[in-house]
Amino acid sequence: MIDKNLPKTRNIGISAHIDSGKTTLSERILFYCDKIHKIEEVKGGGAGASMDHMELEKEKGITITSAATTVEWHGVDAKGITFAEGDQKEIKINLIDTPGHVDFTVEVERSLRVLDGAILVICSVAGVQSQSITVDRQMKRYRVPRMAFLNKMDRMGANPYNGVKALREKLNHNAVLMQLPIGAEENFKGCIDLIVMKAYFFDGDNGETVREEAIPAELMDQSVKAREEMLDVISAFDDAMMEDIIEGREVSEEAIHRAIHTGVNSLKFTPVFLGSAFKNKGVQLLLNAVARYLPSPVTSEKPKAIDSRTNTKIDLQPDQDLPLVCMAFKITDEQFGQLTYTRIYQGKLTKGDTLLNTRTKKRVRIGRIVRMNSNDRANIDWAGAGDIIAMIGVDCASGDTFVAEEGNVEFLSCEGMHVPIPVIELSIKAKDKEMQARMSKGLQRFIKEDPTFHLFTDEESGETRIAGMGELHLEIYVERLKREYKAEVEVGAPQVNYRETIRGEARLEYTHKKQTGGSGQFAKVAGKMRQLAPDRKEREDQVFRFVNEIKGGVIPNEFIPSCEKGFNDVMNKGPLAAFPVIDIEVFLQDGQYHDVDSSDLAFRIAARMALRDAIKNANPVLLEPIMKVEVETPQDYQGFVIGDLSSRRGVILGSESTDTGDAVINAHVPLSEMFGYATVLRSGTAGKAGYSMEFAKYEQCPSHVQEKVIVARKEKLAERAD
Repeated sequence: MIDKNLPKTRNIGISAHIDSGKTTLSERILFYCDKIHKIEEVKGGGAGASMDHMELEKEKGITITSAATTVEWHGVDAKGITFAEGDQKEIKINLIDTPGHVDFTVEVERSLRVLDGAILVICSVAGVQSQSITVDRQMKRYRVPRMAFLNKMDRMGANPYNGVKALREKLNHNAVLMQLPIGAEENFKGCIDLIVMKAYFFDGDNGETVREEAIPAELMDQSVKAREEMLDVISAFDDAMMEDIIEGREVSEEAIHRAIHTGVNSLKFTPVFLGSAFKNKGVQLLLNAVARYLPSPVTSEKPKAIDSRTNTKIDLQPDQDLPLVCMAFKITDEQFGQLTYTRIYQGKLTKGDTLLNTRTKKRVRIGRIVRMNSNDRANIDWAGAGDIIAMIGVDCASGDTFVAEEGNVEFLSCEGMHVPIPVIELSIKAKDKEMQARMSKGLQRFIKEDPTFHLFTDEESGETRIAGMGELHLEIYVERLKREYKAEVEVGAPQVNYRETIRGEARLEYTHKKQTGGSGQFAKVAGKMRQLAPDRKEREDQVFRFVNEIKGGVIPNEFIPSCEKGFNDVMNKGPLAAFPVIDIEVFLQDGQYHDVDSSDLAFRIAARMALRDAIKNANPVLLEPIMKVEVETPQDYQGFVIGDLSSRRGVILGSESTDTGDAVINAHVPLSEMFGYATVLRSGTAGKAGYSMEFAKYEQCPSHVQEKVIVARKEKLAERAD
C-alpha cells in the first residue's frame, strides 16, 4: 500500500556554485513555510542562517556540510495563486542544502544520490560558473529532474536572458524563462508569470505578502512574445497542446502545467524562475513550482537495488507493505552516538525494529528515529517509504543498505555513489601524547563521516598523513581538530597526489616456488595487462579491472580471488616513485597449481610479482592532477592573469566578458603549480580578482617534471630510511 500522503511529498536539494545564494534561499523557504519566525543571514554577524549550524560555517560564510530539514508548504495565500487542478495544495518538502565549494563536493554527491528533484541556483550576474557545471554533471549522473532559479536579480549586472543562454550553451539544457522581471537591478520589484499572465509583487518586511496585479502596460508586448516562445518549447511535451497552438486555439493553464511537468520529469526540460532570495522576492512562486513540477517518490524514476546473487538490478517500490529497504547516505558522530541520515526507499521503519546491514551482515536494533531540522531534531516513532530521516546510535558506513530481517531482501544493496579521488595531502603531527590521543579520535571520526578524507601512515617515515580534495578541505579539518577536540597539531606543506599508469601492453608471468621442508608453496600465473581505457570502465571512478579468462581449470576457481587480490596489491605503489597506480586492466589467462603446495597465499604472491614485473615493461609514466581554474578579473588585469596562468604550465581554454565588464578566464593548470596562487592573484590585481578551482583530470607529466618528481621522491624516501 502506498501512503496516501506520499504524492504530497517532495525530496529536493538546492545546489549551485559557491556564493550563488543557496543557503539564503533555504532560509527563506524555512521562513515562508513557518519553520522559523526570524530570517538570519549567512553573513552579517548575527546568529547565522539556520542551515549553517557549524561555527566555522558562520565565520566563513560558506556551507561546509549538507543540512537537511522538513517543511510544509501550503501555497501562497493570495488571489489568483493556486495549484493546478489535481495538484496537492499542501505538500511536505524534505529539503537538503548542499555546499557550493568544490572541496566539499561529496556532500552534493551523496545528497543528489537520494533525492527526487533539485533546484539549480544560478547567479543572474555571473551566470553558469565552474561549480555550476560540476553540480549539473552530478544531477545528470543520478538522473535528478531539476528547475533553475536565477537568483540575485537585484544585483548590478543581473540579466535573466544571459542566464538562460548560459544554461543552454554551457549546460546543454532545454531552458526557458517561466517569468519575466519587473524592473532591473536595484529597481527589481517583482515577477510576471507567463503562464497566467499576471504580475506579482512581494510586500511586507520580509516579502511575506504576495500581491497580484495586471501586467504593466509597458511590459505587455514583451510578455506576450516571451509566452509564445515558452509555449513553443513546452508544446513538444504535449501533443494536444501543440495541436491547439497550430490551430490557433487558446491553451489552457492546466495543459501548460501538465506539459511542464512531463518535460521536467523526462529530464528534457528546465523551467527557469527568477527572483532575489536576499530581497525576499520570488521564493513563494518557486515553491509553487516545486509542488507542481518536481516528482514525488511515487512519480519519480524508481530507484534501483542490486541483487548480489544474480548481480541484476531491481526496482524498489515506495510501498509501505513491502519489506524495508533503506540507505544510509550521510553519517556524523555526535556526543550521544552516530547520527545516520537515511532515505527509505521501500517499506516502513519503526522504532525498535531490528535491521540487517547487507554489507556487514550484522543486525542492529533501531532505538531512536528523528526528523532533522539542520542541527535540531524531533523524535518520531516511524517513517515510511519515500521519507528522509535520521537514525541515532547505528554503527555503519556511508552508503550502507539496511533491510528487514524477513522478506527475502537480505541480498539487496542500493546502488552506490560516486566518490572523487583526493588530490592533495599533508603531514600532521600532534605536539604531545595527550594531543595525539585527541587528534586520533578526531581523525577517525572525520574519515568515517567523509569518504573523500583519507588518513594513512607513511610506511617509510611513520608519519601520519591526511589527504583530501583541496587546501580548504584539509584546512577545515585541521581547524576542527583544534576547536572540537582541543588538539594542538602541526601540519607540513601540502603535497600533490601524483598517480602512475602505463602507456603500453605487456605479458605477465611468474612462478612462485618455495620449499622449506614439509608442504611448500607453488603457484604460477600468466596473462597480459594493458591500460584501462574509459570505454572499458564499468564505472566512472574505476582504476583497476580484473578479467578472468582461465579455461580448463588450470587454476582452480577457489584461487581466482587470491589472484585478483595479488594484482590489486600492486596498485598501491608504482615502480617510478611509489605513487598509487591507476587505469590498469589485467587478464588472467593461464597458470599451474599443485595439489598439495598451492594455496591462497601462494597465488596471491605469484600474481603480485607477475604484475609488478609487467608494469615495468609497459612504459610506466607519472600522472599529475590537472585542475580546472576559473578566474574572474577586471579587464585591466586580464593580461596579467593569463600570463601568470601560462607561466604555471596552464592551458588557457578561453575567456569571455561579463555584463559588468569583467573577464572570466578558464584554464587547465597542474595542481603542483597552484599552491599560493590566491596570494599572487590578490597582489597582482589589487585584490579585485577571485578564482575557483576544481579537479578536472589526471594527465601525463612532461618528462622534465616527471624526472624532477622522481628524484625528489627518492631523496625523501632515502631521508626517511636514514
